[in-house]
Amino acid sequence: MEVLYEDKSLILINKPAGLATQTANVAQPDCVSLIRNHIKKEDPSVTNEPYVGVVHRLDQPVAGLLVFAKDKKTAAALSSQVQKDIMNKYYHALVEGIIETDGIELVDMMYKDAAASKAVITDGSGKVPPNARIQEARLYCRTEKVLKDLNRTILSIRLVTGRFHQIRAQLSHMGYPIVGDRKYGASSHYQQGIALIADSISFVHPATGEKVEKAVDFSFCL
Repeated sequence: MEVLYEDKSLILINKPAGLATQTANVAQPDCVSLIRNHIKKEDPSVTNEPYVGVVHRLDQPVAGLLVFAKDKKTAAALSSQVQKDIMNKYYHALVEGIIETDGIELVDMMYKDAAASKAVITDGSGKVPPNARIQEARLYCRTEKVLKDLNRTILSIRLVTGRFHQIRAQLSHMGYPIVGDRKYGASSHYQQGIALIADSISFVHPATGEKVEKAVDFSFCL
């Protein structure tokens, strides 16, 4: 876990693939526990368990940028930015198949199948569990590079809504599963989890009102 930005209100990290954002399994390390340990190490005067507010999440096999709040007021303000699409989150994905587009918007209705731990896209005609919460999922994507010899495409993605497994489910539903994402129909293996990375983020700092922008270099194992 790499800390890219930190002040008294928030902390922004680069999460490696394979590390959970937050887990109920106390024996398994996650971002929240590592950040708490980091805060206590940086400031030995902290004796109580530090507050770490989860603002948004990345799936465990996904690498990339995550911002966490250090107090409840900051957590509420950042969560509001997520809901109002003020916080902009950008991804890159390596998908199976060739898709050439200058930009398309994907809009689907989806729900979380808790039993399968999977997102399901529905058009309303199929059977939906009675307790399922159907929500709109929206993102924009465009082709960044076509790898014809490998039958792969690198997509640039801006996530508008932040649903469970949203990017994975929507790209698979479109017919272009993410490389390595067997859960959503990929036929390929990827040695670093799945070929999806959250490589850029921007938001307004709740305390200062200034825009915070961070990005990391990305590359895929081809």
